[in-house]
Amino acid sequence: MTDEIVRETLSVCPECFRVIPAKIVNRDGKLYMVKDCPEHGHFEELYWADYPLYEEYMKYFESGSGIDNPSTEVKEGCPWDCGLCPLHQSSSVLTNIDVTNRCNFRCPICFANAAHSGYVWEPSIEEIGQWMDNLLKERPPGLAVQFSGGEPTVRDDLADIIKMARDKGFKQIMVASNGARLAEDYEFYKSLFLSGLSTVYLQFDGVRPEAFIAARGFNALPLKVKTIENTRRMKKELGGAPTVVLVPTIVKNVNADQVGDVIRYAARNIDVVKGVDFQPVALTGRLPQEEREKMRITIPELLDNIEEQTDGQIRKEDFFTIPTVYPILEWLRRVSKDGSAYPRVRTHPVCGVGTYVFLHKKEFIPITRLINVNKLVDLMSKGVSKTELLLRIPTLVKSESVKFIKDFLPVFKEIITRGDFGAASAFHTLPNILFIGAMHFQDPYNFDVERVMRCVIHYALPDGRVIPFCAYNNFYRKNYEEKYSRPPNDSEKEEFKEQVKQISEWRERFKDYRLPEELYRW
Repeated sequence: MTDEIVRETLSVCPECFRVIPAKIVNRDGKLYMVKDCPEHGHFEELYWADYPLYEEYMKYFESGSGIDNPSTEVKEGCPWDCGLCPLHQSSSVLTNIDVTNRCNFRCPICFANAAHSGYVWEPSIEEIGQWMDNLLKERPPGLAVQFSGGEPTVRDDLADIIKMARDKGFKQIMVASNGARLAEDYEFYKSLFLSGLSTVYLQFDGVRPEAFIAARGFNALPLKVKTIENTRRMKKELGGAPTVVLVPTIVKNVNADQVGDVIRYAARNIDVVKGVDFQPVALTGRLPQEEREKMRITIPELLDNIEEQTDGQIRKEDFFTIPTVYPILEWLRRVSKDGSAYPRVRTHPVCGVGTYVFLHKKEFIPITRLINVNKLVDLMSKGVSKTELLLRIPTLVKSESVKFIKDFLPVFKEIITRGDFGAASAFHTLPNILFIGAMHFQDPYNFDVERVMRCVIHYALPDGRVIPFCAYNNFYRKNYEEKYSRPPNDSEKEEFKEQVKQISEWRERFKDYRLPEELYRW
């Protein structure tokens, strides 16, 4: 077995976090990260399970300029100067703000919540406002924010936080939630929408109880279903509601066999569910290689599963690496009235993928069957004018798209004509369109400095820093939480006890619940 060196980069030792050289090697068509720590020895980890796909995606590998006003200096090198520093090559596309580490779940895989850790991280609403102001000062500004945790919905003032974000001018306001309170407190959920909530990023482990029991300790599926039902109820009552994106964390031998069913379930609820964002598991903590191999799944394997489990309706080649959109964003930046607001996306090509599919009866039709996306990107990269691009539309539309032209063509033209966020968001909310994506966050075993330097998903923090997602969760989170947290007060300790009772009640109430197969099978 001979390894072919494909790329050299920097990584970290999974034991001591020292920055060390690493090689990406091709071994029988799969890519592995190989590295040696002077103190802790040799490490190998599956990095990307499809070398030809890697070669195709890496055509989009480029360096970028990050933000115009970095807030930290380069002293120790990536990933130790985060802030964002001058080495960073993308701007903030989506920034997380952890509003609490309190949680109404006790997931076996999580030890970060307040009840387990013994400390509470919960910034004041005024502090959160300052963090948002820091994002708006970035050039280009970070205009999409996601409130996360812990479980953000345990904060009774979450609607006020959302309203503040809306009043400050954020274009996209999201909440990452397990859905429990959204399912059981409809009025609270409605208040979030009326305050400006755009999207619920709904933790969704699968369509069968076993995945939830393994990850959450009980069958939480009914709470997810009820959240979706409440979203539909809201849309009917108010004429609008947040969109829902299902977020399954995929583990190879736990729920990788359910990805097709999850997509079909989303399609069954396409009136309110507008996306599925799969997240191959990041393996934090110290795990033997044998255990990691049982769990590790990379994006190419996930795409193979999607193709197989949708009977080839959605194929691997229908997906695009994230930096494919860079020429589109640059074109919109140039032709729109508010071009400075568009982010700079230089994401590493292996970080994530996405596509759109149209639902026609019981058939998925990817956008690649309707529009020549590669030709569109090529035209935009050449800097054609709005007029010329509009004239070229007939050459981009494929014959298979006839039955969808009345739905997507007017919106497509509107994006080109107006070139603003409102026109682009209309495409996402077309009645029969579904976004399918995947984002593989890093852990110390597969950590690639070239990837984190191009990250577009960040965290805003108390000292004014904005830190890339994978750097924060692997290297910074513990220190920040120790510095800015406090012991729980008596009221919170009592709350923790009540939550245990609530989980026991859910465990008993939902133990026999199974989602009818007709809701996720054609």
